[in-house]
Amino acid sequence: MDYIKTCIEGVFVLEPKVFGDERGYFMETWRRDDFERGIGRSVVFVQDNESMSSRGVLRGLHYQRGLASQAKLVRVVSGCVLDVAVDLRRSSPTLGRHVAVELSGRNRRQLFIPRGFAHGFLVVSDEAVFAYKVDNAYAPEAECSIRFDDPRLAIPWPIPRAEMTLSKKDLGGVPFAEAALFD
Repeated sequence: MDYIKTCIEGVFVLEPKVFGDERGYFMETWRRDDFERGIGRSVVFVQDNESMSSRGVLRGLHYQRGLASQAKLVRVVSGCVLDVAVDLRRSSPTLGRHVAVELSGRNRRQLFIPRGFAHGFLVVSDEAVFAYKVDNAYAPEAECSIRFDDPRLAIPWPIPRAEMTLSKKDLGGVPFAEAALFD
């Protein structure tokens, strides 16, 4: 696995080594010792999640506040998404900036997002199967959502708003200026 630093400290793009032949392919998607060496710290994942969404579905920008905060390792099993992580760390020089990465079943990239970030993705293929690991269990009472289209964030979503499908929760997200930040 190759670990590529992004423009925001702590966020990494992971590119697996893929071994293919006439039968198909094999790759490791995660190995704890390699992962911890690659990102330079220990993370203990406690839950795996998977979702399937159709073109234009935007999920996010979500995060859990306080002790319920989550680090995530995200990937796309099939299809393609634009995956986004927004820095919510109060003392970070990149507060309010984002990383946007295309993840697909074809490029097999993954994105590691540490605690202190909001996360979301937009499906740009006909459908996408999205899988991710988290280091803290889901806590609905701590869940927060920031507006995906907040002008302060200036995220370049590749599908027009009129073609997006959002949940009531995502439509009701707060502006970035009202988001609960991490110390």
